Amino acid sequence: MIDVLVVEDSAFMRKVITEILEADPEIQVVDNAINGLDGVKKASLLKPDVITMDVEMPNMDGIEAVKKIMKTNPTPIIMISAYTKKGAQKTIETLIAGAVDFVEKPGGPISLNIRDIKEEITKKVKIASKANIKTTKKRKIVSVDKKKMSDSLVMIAASTGGPKIITSIFKKLPRDFPAPIVVVQHMPGSFTKAFAKRLNEHSSISVMEGKEGSFLNKGKAFIAPGDFHLEFSNDRKIMLNKKPALHGVRPSADITMNSASENFDGNLIGVILSGMGKDGSIGVRNISRRGGYVIAQDKDTSVVHGMPKSAIDSGCVDLVLPANEIADKLISLVKKDV
Repeated sequence: MIDVLVVEDSAFMRKVITEILEADPEIQVVDNAINGLDGVKKASLLKPDVITMDVEMPNMDGIEAVKKIMKTNPTPIIMISAYTKKGAQKTIETLIAGAVDFVEKPGGPISLNIRDIKEEITKKVKIASKANIKTTKKRKIVSVDKKKMSDSLVMIAASTGGPKIITSIFKKLPRDFPAPIVVVQHMPGSFTKAFAKRLNEHSSISVMEGKEGSFLNKGKAFIAPGDFHLEFSNDRKIMLNKKPALHGVRPSADITMNSASENFDGNLIGVILSGMGKDGSIGVRNISRRGGYVIAQDKDTSVVHGMPKSAIDSGCVDLVLPANEIADKLISLVKKDV
């Protein structure tokens, strides 16, 4: 049985979310909390398997509550977010603070039709119950580098658990990082824009949401916009399209990596981070076949190890690293003087 704590300031929303979750025989709601402060106290007392949490609440909002819970009593948290610009920005903050995933409320903060997404809420709670949030720095696999990868394109793929790790990587990259970076993070369009803005504010390199025709300048990073696949033209500019979803996602890292393999002559570094599913496992094979270099995040520091494991199982990963070592490795690989 999965024990869930529901943190929500609206009595109506608390009631409906509880009903949605308890309709599943594998889930029980152990209690409700009326705001973030109440949620922090009850998380410590009840030690639930998963917490669902509103973003906007009085006394203590979802951002501060997530930070306190992850510091004092780490627990998988699913944010229940309003589909607004402000809601998107705050949701990104909670993901960077350690929340596992989020669900968008249809129709605003008081969502009268939230039952329309009951399957999504239930599915994400079950995934979160298996998430690894007590990470370690243990290294699992170390291999000898094949070559240095100066003049490369760096591609990063991530899903559940990705925003926090990507942020930590970007904070370590120097302003003169000599390679462009493209990130495929599974999230809706309004959230990828907010994510790019948040990264840009806290990174030395320039970060923006990818746009049609953007040129891949060195030292710049581009976030694939939600609901678009990102590919490349033969003159190495970004192309966006709405081809069918792959693995149930759009953007898909496999589509981006496959396109890069065709246009960058093997000068590629692929990085597969925490995430559910197998997106990226096809792309890393093509990167490897063209002489590129592939890094996968290790199991111990992945919130969900599905994507990295699928990449590792492909036999095309050169190095498996804990999250805190990935930025240093990227810097080492793209240096021109080594």
